[in-house]
Amino acid sequence: MADLTDDLLDDEGPGPNLRRRELGRELRALREQVGKKVAEAAKYAGLTVTTINRIEGGKQVILPRNVRLLCQFYGVEAPLSDHLVRQAEESNECGWWAMYSDNMPDWFEKYVGLESDAAELWNYSATAVDGLLQTPEYAEAFFTVRPDGEERGIQRAVELRQARQERVNRANHPTRLHVIHDEAAMRRMVGGPDVMRDQLRYLVKAAERPNITIQVVPFSIGAYPGGNSSFSMIRFPEGFDDMDAVYLENQRGAVWLERPADIKHYTEVFARIRNVALSLEESVEFMDSLAMSL
Repeated sequence: MADLTDDLLDDEGPGPNLRRRELGRELRALREQVGKKVAEAAKYAGLTVTTINRIEGGKQVILPRNVRLLCQFYGVEAPLSDHLVRQAEESNECGWWAMYSDNMPDWFEKYVGLESDAAELWNYSATAVDGLLQTPEYAEAFFTVRPDGEERGIQRAVELRQARQERVNRANHPTRLHVIHDEAAMRRMVGGPDVMRDQLRYLVKAAERPNITIQVVPFSIGAYPGGNSSFSMIRFPEGFDDMDAVYLENQRGAVWLERPADIKHYTEVFARIRNVALSLEESVEFMDSLAMSL
């Protein structure tokens, strides 16, 4: 695809999804400081309890007028109230991925937005090459088998994957990407031998990047804890690290885990998988050997 615009790649400020989560956190802290209950805030602002909970969780659009009302109820004066209203306005701006929104369900659009703000991504992929490491040919073959696959939609999906990859590897502050693949993902013949050979060679080349670590869990390990389902852990920059999240995708949507206990659990799971996987050097050697065998 064509190169992304310079302002897309060089924009280092938090995206709208992360701004929304930060604003929700601040509003919750202000409510708790004055000892107000969610139901009280909802009644004053003319909103539902569910809406207040979603606002505080950064899980929906936060209207500036609602922020103004909540600030009034919490006794927040200018300039802080004005700052929070501006945050609400900024949180509703379109991110770079909006150009692909016609080809993304809402739950995946949220993931792409948060992925773009991540300082680190810890991805475990059990059955396919991770999307942030797929070649265009592999991605096209991967999307072609979807029940809703049609030519334009497939091409748009491939372009989005390439855009996400460019974002991860941007020149200024690239995302640290650590991907662990089960050997099954390396051996599954997506697109045929030529496509797989090129894909494996691409992985070997990608592993040379200073921000990318790729490991493989070989079949010889046998069963291992946490290896039954793919997941992605999104880790945010310092100051936002209490917003870390785990993303689990299924065929009809996605599950987000954000409780400290969940983050701790998946941190430990990723560490256990990392410990049974081949080292970076061994993984590169494995992938290179597999490519030569095709």
